[in-house]
Amino acid sequence: MPSNPTVYRYTRAESRERAKLFRKGFRQALADCVDPDIKRKIERVDQSAAERGALELAALHRVQAEARHDLAAAKAAERTAPRAEKAAARQARKQAEERVRLAERAVHKAEQS
Repeated sequence: MPSNPTVYRYTRAESRERAKLFRKGFRQALADCVDPDIKRKIERVDQSAAERGALELAALHRVQAEARHDLAAAKAAERTAPRAEKAAARQARKQAEERVRLAERAVHKAEQS
């Protein structure tokens, strides 16, 4: 797992605002008269998106840890289940494994974006 990846989660309005500011700054750079306020506004949008991304990533990590804990409990329940309840315990373990896979995919996808 990478150490502290910066994940940006822009809202649609932030994406539009950032694109507008970027275009404005690009035009000013071509004219060689860049307003430093544009860079500050872009950094402010980036900072709020990074904060939102960090919160979402932390929440995904919590879900992943909870899913792993549930899987461990399901495995223990399957091992200790009486013969009559083995099939239900096996099904519960398989569902817990699927939840772990989904959580791991979500975390990986968030860290890569």
